[in-house]
Amino acid sequence: MDWDDAYANAAHIPGADAYPARWAEAAAAFRARARGETDLAYGDHARQRFDVFLPAGRPAGLMVFVHGGYWLRFDKSLWSHLAAGPVARGWAVALPSYRLAPEVAIAQITADIAAALSVMARFAAGPIALAGHSAGGHLVARMICEDVPLPDSVAARIARVVPISPVSDLRPLMRTRMNEAFGLDDATARAESLVCQTPRAGVPVKVWVGADERPAFLDQARWLAEAWPGTGLHVAEGRHHFDVIEGLADPDSPLTGAVIGGLAGEGERS
Repeated sequence: MDWDDAYANAAHIPGADAYPARWAEAAAAFRARARGETDLAYGDHARQRFDVFLPAGRPAGLMVFVHGGYWLRFDKSLWSHLAAGPVARGWAVALPSYRLAPEVAIAQITADIAAALSVMARFAAGPIALAGHSAGGHLVARMICEDVPLPDSVAARIARVVPISPVSDLRPLMRTRMNEAFGLDDATARAESLVCQTPRAGVPVKVWVGADERPAFLDQARWLAEAWPGTGLHVAEGRHHFDVIEGLADPDSPLTGAVIGGLAGEGERS
């Protein structure tokens, strides 16, 4: 099996090269019209920054979106427009950047998101909904694993987690060239694999994945749903790895509803 090809997304998506510029343009346009603050610090590193976008009134809660890129690339600036759906439904939305491999190990990136969450939680009261894409799906789900320390006041507010096309088992990545940057061995891969961890009780999890994604990502989504009791799995028809997240920009999309619908008295609209 060609493990590098199995986990290669862009090579199998028509027009993949155009997506980053499209994301950046949409994100910049949203920031130009949105209420909020950008480049707030949660640590000393230049990448330990986050943006927060606010609705017109008192927020119903806080939604956090963590970007993907195989823990190797991208930052918060490409994804601001994905706050549009939740903001339109009255939620505050925070988007963190984080340190990248190979500068740091994946375990340290997990620690970055935990540190960011503790700071971002101060920007809105009420429930916290976590969503993340690809590597970001791994990172948000890690926040409810028993081995990740969070302040009790923050952990108690996490009301839902939606990992979108997550990497839930890192052990296959040991067979890819990316592992030159990750430096994973069996012990470190197991320690960061969601399927090898125990989630905190009482937090609903719904895994979301595109029907047109690579078989490896369909497997990764299914593995998490099977490993964590009570976890739901939604396969979005007609969606691939790059456009599966687009629904977050729409307040009435099924994806936005899956992340925040019904929380804090927020009425289901999707």
